[in-house]
Amino acid sequence: MINYKDLGLVNTREMFKRAVDGGYAIPAFNFNTMEQMQAIVQAAVETKSPVIMQVSKGARKYANPTILRFMAEGAVAYAKELGCEHPEIVLHLDHGDSFETCKDCIDMGFSSVMFDGSALPYEENIKISRQVVEYAHKFDVTVECELGVLAGVEDEVAAEVSHYTKPEEVIDFATRTGCDSLAISIGTSHGAYKFKPEQCTRDPKTGKLVPPPLAFDVLHQIEKKLPGFPIVLHGSSSVPQDEVDTINAYGGKLPDAIGIPEEQLREAAKSAVCKINIDSDSRLAMTAAIRKHFVEFPSHFDPRQYLTPARDNMKKMYIHKIVNVLGSDGKLAQC
Repeated sequence: MINYKDLGLVNTREMFKRAVDGGYAIPAFNFNTMEQMQAIVQAAVETKSPVIMQVSKGARKYANPTILRFMAEGAVAYAKELGCEHPEIVLHLDHGDSFETCKDCIDMGFSSVMFDGSALPYEENIKISRQVVEYAHKFDVTVECELGVLAGVEDEVAAEVSHYTKPEEVIDFATRTGCDSLAISIGTSHGAYKFKPEQCTRDPKTGKLVPPPLAFDVLHQIEKKLPGFPIVLHGSSSVPQDEVDTINAYGGKLPDAIGIPEEQLREAAKSAVCKINIDSDSRLAMTAAIRKHFVEFPSHFDPRQYLTPARDNMKKMYIHKIVNVLGSDGKLAQC
């Protein structure tokens, strides 16, 4: 059993309370590689922001659970080396699909876990969510659960059709599970193709897709049912068109890739939404920089040559999200 506090990590309880009270959201960035971890930590330190480093089931399979845990411990030490004496870094399991997976992560030093039972029957979702909460709380690990289904594909999480969270269920669900935060469905989705073209309109001037608005009416109903309760948005990458354009210009093929407009995420961050998940944007920033580098420097083969601009581009994107979208800059309790 590894206690996350011995690794220098924190759970989400206090940072979520401050975020809800302060009208901003904590960035939750997925990571699989050293370069992503470095960029996340650099951005968090430079902006003095709390940060959640998320690990999906696919990331654990790709990078190895032990390596990822040591990377998170290293992230804390790295933040201190960069001059932040009191970083607030959470190691979070994203989309845990069973009690066993959540337990394994808790035992390996995760400070926060998510059990995603959104595709299960309601009562079964409650039963397993409660089981995860009871185990996690023994070790002061915080738990995120999900109610409602997001469409799209990301890693091994996939659903054809989304189902909005039912506001009338949230009090019962939160009370019976004892979860610390609740991921809801209001129109976000996983991946770089968050909406089908037929769901969107086209800007007559640019010809680019314009996505439909998020269901803020559902969010506001949930806020009334659970005042002050921490709400989470998954699938909230904006799929920056400049990165998509760069990828396509340098040999990629991402037609009609589209994400969540940043102005809608800014509005959500001012509500009870205190955690916003961003994964695809990091992948796009990394891929765009690498594709561009290979075309401009075809003789390069040292990974450091093309991963350095990739890391820099991700850091730039992370800082932009923290400062201009989520508003979590300068929100460390102490640095």
